[in-house]
Amino acid sequence: MNIVLASGSPRRKELLMKFIKDFKIQISDIEEDMTTYNDVNSLVMKLAFEKGADVLNRCEDDEIIISADTIVVYNNEVLGKPHSEEDARAMLEKLSNNYHEVITGICIMKKEGNIKILDYETTRVKMKKLDKNEIEDYIKTGEPMDKAGAYGIQGLGSIFVESIEGDYYNVMGLPLNKLYSYLLKYFDISLLNTK
Repeated sequence: MNIVLASGSPRRKELLMKFIKDFKIQISDIEEDMTTYNDVNSLVMKLAFEKGADVLNRCEDDEIIISADTIVVYNNEVLGKPHSEEDARAMLEKLSNNYHEVITGICIMKKEGNIKILDYETTRVKMKKLDKNEIEDYIKTGEPMDKAGAYGIQGLGSIFVESIEGDYYNVMGLPLNKLYSYLLKYFDISLLNTK
């Protein structure tokens, strides 16, 4: 089967490669609108759907499109990717010594059969108390700047994570267990028969 990952994220590419070796990447051109939504679960599913639908329009009928969008939510506030170092600093100060949720919307689409699967995954994360020097040193690495919530659990940000409840890979940007379950159920894509 032909699989297309509708994402330029190197983390999502790395994660999908854990069980699918051969797939294409097509990056969506949509502008993410995070201003209008009823709830955060609807927001991530809407964004994942819009990315997938954009790429679906450029794909063949038999191609399976996988798209995703990840946000961090603290105290009902959506924390996307920081726009500046000040923004990253403010996010890290909020997350310090607190719990937050990482929510990823996933969408799987295929023109043939008009298949559209939309879902989300939530993981609860507790970050240790960060002092000002830790925050400043971390920002200087540049790692926070392209990560929702201004940290990467798979990188240096891992040293700040005290505990996690739920799917670790969801925090990286792709809930592998849920994605694999859908691919197996709807497309018979199994770890045992995928080259």
